Amino acid sequence: MEMEANTTTVQQPPPSTRKLITILSIDGGGIRCLIPETIIAFLEAKLQELDGPEARIADYFDVIAGTSTGALLTSMLAAPDDNKRPLFAAKDLNTFYLENGPKIFPEKKAGFLTPVAKLVGVVTGPKYDGVFLHDKIKSLTHDVRVADTVTNVIVPAFDVKNLQLVIFSTYEAHHDPLKNAHLSNICISTSAAPTYFPAHFFTTDNGKGGSREYHLVDGGVAANNPTMVAMSMLTKEVLRHNPDFNPGKPSDYRNHLIISIGTGSAKQAEKYTAPQCAKWGQIQWLYNGGFTPIIDIFSHASSDMVDIHAAVLFEALHCEKNYLRIQDDLLTGDTSSVDIATKENMEALIGIGNELLKKPVSRVNIDTGVYEPVNGEGTNEEALAHFAKILSDERRLRQSKLNSN
Repeated sequence: MEMEANTTTVQQPPPSTRKLITILSIDGGGIRCLIPETIIAFLEAKLQELDGPEARIADYFDVIAGTSTGALLTSMLAAPDDNKRPLFAAKDLNTFYLENGPKIFPEKKAGFLTPVAKLVGVVTGPKYDGVFLHDKIKSLTHDVRVADTVTNVIVPAFDVKNLQLVIFSTYEAHHDPLKNAHLSNICISTSAAPTYFPAHFFTTDNGKGGSREYHLVDGGVAANNPTMVAMSMLTKEVLRHNPDFNPGKPSDYRNHLIISIGTGSAKQAEKYTAPQCAKWGQIQWLYNGGFTPIIDIFSHASSDMVDIHAAVLFEALHCEKNYLRIQDDLLTGDTSSVDIATKENMEALIGIGNELLKKPVSRVNIDTGVYEPVNGEGTNEEALAHFAKILSDERRLRQSKLNSN
């Protein structure tokens, strides 16, 4: 029973105690985060079956990476509570969004001027003021900084002043005090999707008179799927000779175990066509039928590039099973929207997450972008149960080795 207690209350020993490096990556996608939340809750439940009811996702992953709404989930999974344990259990994430989603994405009252009002809104300012979201994030994270998380986190955002991707991480925060921002500022920034929420400005200081300005919007404009960002940042730590990692080939990704979870897409719904788009001007690209085509295109293109790169890389290294991508490309109607937070739509998204667990493990076809089932690898549910066993064993072995030194 002593080992069981260790697996659920002691911080994850570093990868240097073994060889495996474990990564959880969560895409951006607004209210569609209910899909990955459902999948993550299933994974945590499997870990609890193995290691007890206090097991948390952050106990098993060396890094949790998230973009936009994925970063909010990352923060809730990795921010410390008063007992230095993860702020949220995965099973509580859906409840949080069911309660707060309609306030984060408030539905406008219907009226005969609504279409005109929406069109005017597109060209006069962001769709939402973000006040409730900002207040909620601040109330959850208080004064927690990125260096304080219970496991390492990686969150991309984009600096509009410098036209530069900015990557916040627990690792970077320990190297550079100017990157040790409050978790609230990071979450507000990476969720500031253009046209939806206002850009976010804040400053940091190093306590020695140095300071840095940040002018940030959603990291999804560059890395909606943060998997490769996480892999690159870990390679950077190996090059820095971080003692948490074994010295060796920085690019040896065969030791990586990655679960990457998407928020769904409407690829097969064929929402847009070239003849339709050919007639659009600037406003139609920004707003069309309740959707934002240009944002959809950028975010899906970003996610696809990462998925294709990762899938081909792991196949080339003959370790395809080390990379599990769970994504649904069959979203239609309201479920494909990032901000329709009605009770009916949120419950439908949770249902999609549950259905996705039952579907076979799939990998992206690099020619069509469609996810195709992989023979002999079972369902996503079975794959996650298998990963849970690996994660549990890895943690126990790390703890045992650490205790024997």
